[in-house]
Parts: sequence; C-alpha cells; structure tokens
Amino acid sequence: MDETLTHEELKHIDSLVQHYRDQYGQYRKFLNALHSQIGDVLDPDNQDPLGQLIHSVKFRLKSPESLSGKLKRKLKDSKKTGEEFGITLDNLFEKITDLAGYRILHLHTRQFEELNRRLLPILEEAHKITEGPCARTWDEETKAYYESIGIETQTNERMYSSVHYLVQPNSRTSRTIEIQVRTLADEIWGEIDHKINYPEKHDLIACREQIFALARVTSSCSRLVDAIMTTHKDWIDKKTE
Repeated sequence: MDETLTHEELKHIDSLVQHYRDQYGQYRKFLNALHSQIGDVLDPDNQDPLGQLIHSVKFRLKSPESLSGKLKRKLKDSKKTGEEFGITLDNLFEKITDLAGYRILHLHTRQFEELNRRLLPILEEAHKITEGPCARTWDEETKAYYESIGIETQTNERMYSSVHYLVQPNSRTSRTIEIQVRTLADEIWGEIDHKINYPEKHDLIACREQIFALARVTSSCSRLVDAIMTTHKDWIDKKTE
C-alpha cells in the first residue's frame, strides 16, 4: 500500500479509475470520430489545403494505470499544499481533460496561422471547442509570433511547446479530447522528455539540463525551417514574376 495515502483515499482513486474504465469505449468512439474527420483531409487524393499543412497525426487514450498514477500524484500534492483534492465521480471528466489525446504534427511554426484557420471549421462542425487554441511555450520569440496572430499564450517553465485545444462532442457529455498541434522538432523534445523526465523529474541534474538544452536545439530547428521555407517561397515568387 502507498504509505502516503490512506486506505480510504486509495479506494476513492480506484473508484475513479473504474469510472473511467466504464467510459473507455465511449472515449474510443469519440476519438475515432475525430480522427475520421481529420483523416479525410489527410487523404492524398483529396488535395485538401489543410492536409497539405499537416505532416502526420498521432492519437491515444490514457491507460487506466496512468490515470491512477496521475490521481495519486494530484492527491499527494493536495495534501502537501492543504488544497482540496475535489475530484469525484461526478466531475472526473471535467477535471481530467487529457484522457483522450490527438496530436497534429506540422513542419514549422509559421504554418500555424493558416493551419488553425482551416482546422477550426472542421472542429466546430461536430464539436464544441471548450478551450483554446492556447499556445504553451517558453520561447519569447515564438510567444510573440502566436500573440501577433491573436493566439492566447501561456509560459511553460518545463520548456514544453505545443498549441492546445479542448473539444467535446455536441452532446450532453463532459468527455473531452485534448488536441495538441506542434512542429516535428518540438515532437522530438516532447517524446524524449515524456519518456525519461515526466511525470517525475529525472534524478540526475545533468540529464535534466541536457533536456533543457535539447529544447533550445529543437526550437532553433523549427526557426531554421521557418527561414528555409520563407527563402524558398521568395525564390518561387521571383521565378513566377
């Protein structure tokens, strides 16, 4: 038994996880429905402009075991700070919004303005956008870009970079899908950080510092791709004058 949580607290978490297990199939249906919409624009024969902006997609459902770990961490944190845990069977799906995740990958940051403009109508057709788009970033130049195109930003001290949307089906349910949009370079950082530095920070300071360094490298990579694509567009424009 976890020594920092009581028997009753562990039972409560087990009941929350079971509640998620009971809804797992509905979450899968919701996620598959969203993917069928996005998948249509990715069909090479479709030639949809949004499909030309998206490199690839990934999606997943959080495992019950992963949810259990997350709830235990939240409960321990609430006991340390004296704040109310407050997650119940009635509000679990409102409090935990990343049970289903959909990730859209693209090549470089400055594609986002057009990508967002074309993505929003697809999402709004069959879903409610309850939050976002909101860019979570640590880089001031990237933050300034998002703000210049009217996107809300949040500073992320972990050096995580991604634009988030929360969507729900147009029905009486609180089930939510978290949509992340990020560059391929940011995906490299995210996958490595998630594998060895999340949810608990790595014990080695050197390893944590290397992950910070990788964030700077991947941000520079996205910026370089932006510059390459701008130069290429200028070259195309001059050739067609």
